[in-house]
Amino acid sequence: MDRYDAVLVGAGMMSSTLASLLHALDPEMRLLLVERLEASALESSAAVNNAGTGHAANCELNYTPQQADGTVSTEKALAINAAFERSLEFWASLTERGVLDPGSFLHQVPHLSFVWGQEDVAFLQQRHRQLSALPAFAAMHWSTDAGQIGDWMPLVMAGRRPGQQIAATRIERGLDLDFGALTRALLLPLQTAGALQVMYGTSVQGLKRPLTESMTCCYWQLDLRGPSGRRKVQAPFVFLGAGGGALPLLQSSGIPEAADYAGFPVSGQWLVCGEPALVERHHAKVYGKAKVGAPPMSVPHLDTRWIDGKRSLLFGPYAGFSSKFLKTGSLMDLPLSVRPTNLLPMLQVGVNNLPLVKYLINQLRQSEADRMEALRAFLPEANADDWSLSVAGQRVQIIKRTPDGGRLQMGTEVVSAADGSLAALLGASPGASTSVQIMVEVLERCFAAKLATQAWQERLHQLIPSYRQDLNSDPELLARTRERSDGLLDLRV
Repeated sequence: MDRYDAVLVGAGMMSSTLASLLHALDPEMRLLLVERLEASALESSAAVNNAGTGHAANCELNYTPQQADGTVSTEKALAINAAFERSLEFWASLTERGVLDPGSFLHQVPHLSFVWGQEDVAFLQQRHRQLSALPAFAAMHWSTDAGQIGDWMPLVMAGRRPGQQIAATRIERGLDLDFGALTRALLLPLQTAGALQVMYGTSVQGLKRPLTESMTCCYWQLDLRGPSGRRKVQAPFVFLGAGGGALPLLQSSGIPEAADYAGFPVSGQWLVCGEPALVERHHAKVYGKAKVGAPPMSVPHLDTRWIDGKRSLLFGPYAGFSSKFLKTGSLMDLPLSVRPTNLLPMLQVGVNNLPLVKYLINQLRQSEADRMEALRAFLPEANADDWSLSVAGQRVQIIKRTPDGGRLQMGTEVVSAADGSLAALLGASPGASTSVQIMVEVLERCFAAKLATQAWQERLHQLIPSYRQDLNSDPELLARTRERSDGLLDLRV
């Protein structure tokens, strides 16, 4: 039976980031990465399966919900922005060391919010008023002038009804990211150095902690099935970063913390345009506002996108429902995840989120004409012949058992064993954009003793100079951090 210092399940952004961090902190660690598909980043991290937005809360209106008094809450926006800066710091450090080539996975593209109608214009103006007063968003521009907005996004304004009440905000320092390319770039040097063994086409058939005579155990045993047959491996630490597939594995581990969780799978679709004449006329990620009663995941956006180096336009998302937890998963994923401990929370979420259920039903009933109508709200002159429908990745939203009943959670959450021997990442967006912050949280929970040593502290600060400092309360630190990252990643400011 082979033994490793850590086994990571799922070859996407999360596992590749954690593997990079662990190797940098302790080059002697033996790491194993297990992936059931034939290559890395084929599920949620694949460029074709996500919008590629570098989520920094620059334009995503659902990160600043409106309050009863008309103001917006900025807490989540600030937290996401700071977390994205951590990712940029880490990628910049790896670039400085010659590990990454930023041109292979990132492109700078402005982030805009765009709304129309008196109520939504008032909301966006309030959002701009509050955010632009904060150092993190001080560079946010505001306009209600059709000419100015037309300069920012000419394709969106072409053919728009004269006199329509519109408004937009713009931040120049935005990014489009190919998380698939980044995942592969993070894994390659680890494999080349022999620090990471990767088993593709291999699934986890069993995950348990064998008990000794003293009824304790200090390692996990994983039963694997791959191209060469079945094998067993052991490790004192296991990370479950398999996207939607993490929940079933977490449940199979038997740790008590898993009992509080269930999953709600949501599928997605995009309209994609590769017509060069149109692609060249739009250089922005433009986010709108979800309709009244629609869930946050339904925020429409029109994106400039680079996939495998090729530029295109993407609009969506159009949501749907499938009981699969992965795009390549099984229709039995959802039924098999039901447990006595999570059945009631799942039913409570269904009853308490009827607008979401209605929204999904309406999305499933959409025709091509319905999808084009939604697109033309952004692009009045859109021609159906220029756009094709593409299936995006599968997302599993978190359902959590709480003292107040079942709760549907957007975003991501780390679930870990009390002894830190196992961690799993559940949830979806902003996920990959904040992967470094999330994996640092895994380190703090599961490698606390090692992280407290001088060696690990020094190495982590070299990778993330602002570690354990609050970027939002120190404008000078934020400015220095951004200046360093922008210089190393070759970002224009």
